[in-house]
Amino acid sequence: MAEPQSHWQSEGFKKRLRRRNAQERRFRRLGIAAVLLAGAALAMLLVSVLSNGWRAAFRTEIALDVDFDPETLGIESPSMDGPTEIPASADFGAVLRNSLLQTIPGVEGRAAVRELVALLSRGASADLAARLRAEPALLGRRERLWVPASDEVDLLVNARRSDPASTPSTRLSEQQIGWTDALAAQARVARRFNSHFFTGGDSREPELAGIGGALVGTLLTLLVTLAVSFPLGVAAAVYLEEFAPDNRWTRQLEVNINNLAAVPSIVFGLLGLAVFLGLFGMPRSAPLVGGLTLALMTLPVIIIASRAAIAAVAFGIRESARGLGASPVQVVLHHVLPIAMPGIVTGTLLGIARAMGETAPLLMIGMVAFIVDVPKGFTDAATALPVQIYLWADSPERGFVDNVSGAILILLALLGLLNGAAILLRQRFEQRS
Repeated sequence: MAEPQSHWQSEGFKKRLRRRNAQERRFRRLGIAAVLLAGAALAMLLVSVLSNGWRAAFRTEIALDVDFDPETLGIESPSMDGPTEIPASADFGAVLRNSLLQTIPGVEGRAAVRELVALLSRGASADLAARLRAEPALLGRRERLWVPASDEVDLLVNARRSDPASTPSTRLSEQQIGWTDALAAQARVARRFNSHFFTGGDSREPELAGIGGALVGTLLTLLVTLAVSFPLGVAAAVYLEEFAPDNRWTRQLEVNINNLAAVPSIVFGLLGLAVFLGLFGMPRSAPLVGGLTLALMTLPVIIIASRAAIAAVAFGIRESARGLGASPVQVVLHHVLPIAMPGIVTGTLLGIARAMGETAPLLMIGMVAFIVDVPKGFTDAATALPVQIYLWADSPERGFVDNVSGAILILLALLGLLNGAAILLRQRFEQRS
């Protein structure tokens, strides 16, 4: 008599096993495909930002032989007795116009001269004035200087660098394109490092706009956010986890904190608008108000992360400290918090990183203003990097496209530094504990 076939060797079991293995292979392939798709999307985003962002660090400039003639500028002849004052009414536009006419002779007529001068940025006169005030010895001399070109010339030069025969869609006339080519043939047109982009404030001209003001405003805002949210968040987490009684009110408070962490950020902007601006009358568009508003948004995140880190500390450590005579406060300060600090710091920095990328709360409290000067204090008018990116992206000037990408790269670099700092601090505290 034949031995009955076991369950593990039956055809039905083998069929089900093959089906399960096939399902696992399909699931694994779907996971790999999802990772590859996400990586491809991220790579496309980074390539798009990098391809435009690096150009923001450079701008097109034109070399001109500038004659700082006191008579043309409307300045009295320099005196040997003391320093020469440069009045605000000095006509630097006439100096630039004369330099262009000498470089490209034969331009006649008021309209033609106006088109020729339009090759230069509207801020070229201000740059020339700043140069002369910094070096008064230039008065009465003739120097070759690089002055910024207009954003349309910059677009044309960028297009010609990739394809010398191309003529992009531009507002420049054929005559202006010819003058630009003539200046390039004389080696008077070049792409030079734009330090003003990293140190200057905002401007309505793309070639003159910088992220320096927005960067300082962001740092001041985050300092206020960190100074307010970190101690309050950790103190609240310690109380709720170590000292608060387990009753209905405490549980209700915990539920509300968890709900606040999921509230849209614009709600906190409305709260800041009503409380800090409407009730307390704080200065509008100031890093102080922006930091307080972002601190309200960051507090629930820090409290939740800190509570999780404190709860992860082994209960035996608390019992051992109490057995040696430590008070409840000493147990928390000397034993629980040092061990939980890696998780607390990580959660705090991640919350600050989230606050750095927020735009909606800052729009509600007025940090969307056009700020030219770099803020010097917490109450000065300022803006932040995300808001600056929003403003430039909404501008019709095509030259701001490169500025937007460059500002995004700076913001991504700052976020990367914060995340890296979170990792390093976590490792440092883990080694100490």
